Amino acid sequence: MRLLDKLRTYLALGPANLARVAGYRAGLRSRLHPVLRVRSNSPDGPFFARPVPASSSLLARRLWQEEALYFGYHHLPCENPPDWYANPFGSGSRAEQAAHWSQIGDFESGVGDIKTVWEASRFDWLVAMAQRAASGEGAELDRLNAWLADWLAANPPYLGANWKCGQEASIRVMHLALAAVVTGQAQSPERALLDLVQIHLARIAPTIGYAIGQQNNHGTSEAAALFIGGTWLAAQGEQVGERWARIGRKWLEERARTLIMQDGTFSQYSVVYHRLMLDTFSFAESWRRVMGLESFSVEFRERLCAAAWWLRQLTDPESGDAPNLGANDGARILALTDAHYRDFRPSLQWACALFCEKAALASGPWDQQLAWLGIALPPARLDEPKSQSFDEGGLHILRCGKARAFLRYPRFRFRPSQSDLLHVDFWLGQENILRDGGTYSYNSGWDDIRYFSGVESHNTAQFEGRDQMPRLGRFLFGGWPRGEDVELIATTGGVVHARAGYRDYLGARHVRSLELGPNALICRDELSPDGADVVIRWRLHPGEWRLDGRRVTGRRCTIEVESATSPMDLRLVEGMESRFYLHKTPLPVLEIHLVTPALVTTRLSF
Repeated sequence: MRLLDKLRTYLALGPANLARVAGYRAGLRSRLHPVLRVRSNSPDGPFFARPVPASSSLLARRLWQEEALYFGYHHLPCENPPDWYANPFGSGSRAEQAAHWSQIGDFESGVGDIKTVWEASRFDWLVAMAQRAASGEGAELDRLNAWLADWLAANPPYLGANWKCGQEASIRVMHLALAAVVTGQAQSPERALLDLVQIHLARIAPTIGYAIGQQNNHGTSEAAALFIGGTWLAAQGEQVGERWARIGRKWLEERARTLIMQDGTFSQYSVVYHRLMLDTFSFAESWRRVMGLESFSVEFRERLCAAAWWLRQLTDPESGDAPNLGANDGARILALTDAHYRDFRPSLQWACALFCEKAALASGPWDQQLAWLGIALPPARLDEPKSQSFDEGGLHILRCGKARAFLRYPRFRFRPSQSDLLHVDFWLGQENILRDGGTYSYNSGWDDIRYFSGVESHNTAQFEGRDQMPRLGRFLFGGWPRGEDVELIATTGGVVHARAGYRDYLGARHVRSLELGPNALICRDELSPDGADVVIRWRLHPGEWRLDGRRVTGRRCTIEVESATSPMDLRLVEGMESRFYLHKTPLPVLEIHLVTPALVTTRLSF
């Protein structure tokens, strides 16, 4: 990649953000960063007293009793308590426990994927135990306090890998506060619980600038923790809490204004991270109401309502599932229901009730998220979604009956994490026919990282065997293209159509047009310049597919490919997908090999 293109990428990240990140790293290297001067002592429990009994209509989560749940998919034996430094997917590998967190490398911990260690230390189990304790299961209160005491004994401030990340500390703060709400102790917490919150905020506050510089969920999570924990401490007469609360509120307002575009798109272009962001803001607003605090601004609520509507557009109301677009790291926080990881309805209903003052969906088990927080379900309902272009974020959504097509295109104000330009996701009802590959792992090996975040894991064209953007790092692509030939959603004679294109950093050009009617999705790909080897991929729903000439037949649909401009070689091969973190499965992939210039028409009949 040319030096000029690298400079353009770094400028696009923003000089202020680069300065925040560089200053943080320089401060750690020089040992001069103020976070390194923070000292705290571990409090002694108990942390939670006997809870206020919950209503009999509230249902407690059953996880973290006999089974632990990792990344919303992996059910593992539930030790009592777990080894806080073990990788439960590895064979005896453990993260660093004795060193100060600043001396532990980001990806060289020897434990493999550090997220396997962080998962139990997010305290999801704490909320489930608190729910059961509030429902009358007295032993769960003792268990909850014992696990917290054990965690602190194994993780004294600020030693070991579980203090490495400010966002991980922030998620713990939010779960501690949520458990207090669930048990009716937000207004009168135990002293040990407040001390536990305070040692976390002392870790988070000095590095908030680094989180802001990343322009992603780190900033929203850490701002929320400072606001929630700060107001909690302030309500109990702790002056330092007032300062942290002001910082947290300021950045919550600013992050909503900066990272959520007016059409509701979030900076990370990811459905899972969109949910993480939305849940974070939803709990900040719920906490504000519980504590009787000053309202957030009108613009804050408008941006969050737009973000809730974005998620409504992508969520299937029957299954709760959504396209696997963007990075998927297995995150689901602040859960108060046993809903499946890929069921987005609890988050959607929660956010819409708070910020849109309307229900997103008819009543169902997902309403438990509201009930535990004492939030009434609004009587009014959101309008049913229609075809819409989210042009600020680069997403067309075409609808016709039960069929839905999603077309990604570049409108990058923030760094993309996947090479998925002009990817198409297609759904028939609850069935995802044309699928995104997901993420699998952030630290499993470069082959997996390149595959899952690269162009091969998406339904789009690949030029000359390269990614659509050059890779500058594990989480950074360069050479961000601009969207070209964009035509927003329009409907003619019952057929919905849209169009978008781009030119990559080496001059290759791809323009894709979609038409969705009652019985077919038609995709037209225009590819240039001359003489480039291209592969168009269609990643198919797992199952039996038969290739016969230029036709592929599956259980619910048939795909036919035509080109009058270039000879084609069609192949049905095996690819991989990851719908859950650290889990991958095979799926069939239709590959169309050709040489440009080419005009290719793919018709999916259903």
